[in-house]
Amino acid sequence: MLVTDGNGLPIGLHLDSAQPHEITLATQALATIRVPQPKGRPKTRPKALAADKAYDSQAFRAQLQRRGIKTAIPTFERRKRIKPKRGRPIQAGPLYLSRWKVERAFAWMDNYRRLVVRWERSLHIYEAFCLVAFILWCIKRLLK
Repeated sequence: MLVTDGNGLPIGLHLDSAQPHEITLATQALATIRVPQPKGRPKTRPKALAADKAYDSQAFRAQLQRRGIKTAIPTFERRKRIKPKRGRPIQAGPLYLSRWKVERAFAWMDNYRRLVVRWERSLHIYEAFCLVAFILWCIKRLLK
């Protein structure tokens, strides 16, 4: 799970096996965010979150709302209904239009062959290579 800032640079990473669903790992990925500040504690809570349809869950939305995080998650119709569901549909909003930056970060990861084809058996070695790739991205951004 990768968490990026508004420019597409990674600020949080959580790796796990391929078995659990992404919604169960989303809160753990959000817990890895630590943005240093000039004074005081680092920021650990984003202002807004844009995610795809896989994260459409009332419990997840409520958890983010309790933390004061705005959400931009489109609804996922799990089954075809004969009658439309009552009430106002949840709109993703204009924040969802910036989700391409997250997809761009995944495309940046594809530039590193070792990250695309996972040869490492242990998770902590793969995570170390991900962090090295993130450092290289940030250095490239600073040198531009």
